[in-house]
Amino acid sequence: MITKQKGTYDIYGDNAKKRAYVNEILATLSEKYGYGYIETPVFEASELFHRGVGETTDMVQKETYDFKDRGDRNLTLRPEGTASIVRWFIENKMYGNMTDPVKVFYNAKMYRYERPQSGRNREFTQWGFECFGSDDVISDAEVISLAYNAYRLLGLDNVCVRLNTLGDDESRNNYREALVSYFCPHIDSLCEDCKNRLEKNPLRILDCKVDAENEIMASAPKILDYLNEESKKRFDSLCELLDLMDINYEVDQKLVRGLDYYNHTVFEITLNNSYALGGGGRYNSLVETLGGPSVPGLGFAMGYDRTILAMEEEGIKIPINDSIDVYLLYVTNTEKETACYLAQDLRLNGFVVETDMMNKSLKAQFKSVDRFNSKYFIVLNDEDLAKNMVRVKDNKTKEEKEVEINDLIDYLDMNM
Repeated sequence: MITKQKGTYDIYGDNAKKRAYVNEILATLSEKYGYGYIETPVFEASELFHRGVGETTDMVQKETYDFKDRGDRNLTLRPEGTASIVRWFIENKMYGNMTDPVKVFYNAKMYRYERPQSGRNREFTQWGFECFGSDDVISDAEVISLAYNAYRLLGLDNVCVRLNTLGDDESRNNYREALVSYFCPHIDSLCEDCKNRLEKNPLRILDCKVDAENEIMASAPKILDYLNEESKKRFDSLCELLDLMDINYEVDQKLVRGLDYYNHTVFEITLNNSYALGGGGRYNSLVETLGGPSVPGLGFAMGYDRTILAMEEEGIKIPINDSIDVYLLYVTNTEKETACYLAQDLRLNGFVVETDMMNKSLKAQFKSVDRFNSKYFIVLNDEDLAKNMVRVKDNKTKEEKEVEINDLIDYLDMNM
């Protein structure tokens, strides 16, 4: 038997309904914030992620699915959403004549070769959004607001925004030098990955899971001490806006996020001050890095698996419709033909309808009525049909009503 690959999953039944519910809420909220839906290819040129995400990131060094196609081109399955959206933005010249920000959201499959665990798979669905064109902190506040309120609308009330700033290029470079000076004497106590990061991207040391409890981390330089005046004012302004919007946040100076393209604002949404549900930040240089003009941008992404898992752990009941409106039963061929066209008419008028397609006996069809948890059922019979009538029975009260076929839709509308 051929089975699914490790770290992948099939989505069906109640799980599919849960994801559809989450997707509907997220899509509706995104549209209320002015974000339009976008889809990008599931594979891209490898260079896009190597240049965009960063050569020094764990994602690029250890987790991407890279391959050559039959044209000997280097391709990569999409490991995250932002780089592809930026490529779309540049390729379609969305920066031309920008009088307002360009805002899009996506709901897409991503692929990372990592150890599968609860809430984390090699193939996973990610919801995210990106905003291009504004460098004002009001856009940072809007993106954080959208992310924060998405979780709140899903019932996750005890969420908090972990917030930090990496400052502008001057501030980041000053901080980088301070980190190198601090960690160099302690290099032997760092993990192998962090030894490499010290030279290539020392900020990533702060994001290391292996060295998180290393005592030298506690005394590491703090980014806020190296911000220039402009960056400090910007961060203070953002905090003031979040206070005005009553968004629960806390400043975490160790937060740098795992991707190289961030500057200024970085943030994560955590649950119960524990694990992160999603994260994002500002990337003002990424469009230019990938061959476009200088256009500021920022975004956020969250994983469906981890979000739904968190909802279940918090005891949030996700609404699942496990019933249908009408089940049509029949015995003869004439009744079967009527069931076929009547099911279509009812479905096209908004009702969820089932009928037998397995040549079951009438007794077995009655069992199907209960299995489908049907609100109403109709036992078609030739005698009633000759008079253009059907008998509609309420499956809960067992009350039966004789209804003309031409009036059936109106009757169900009134009583459903």
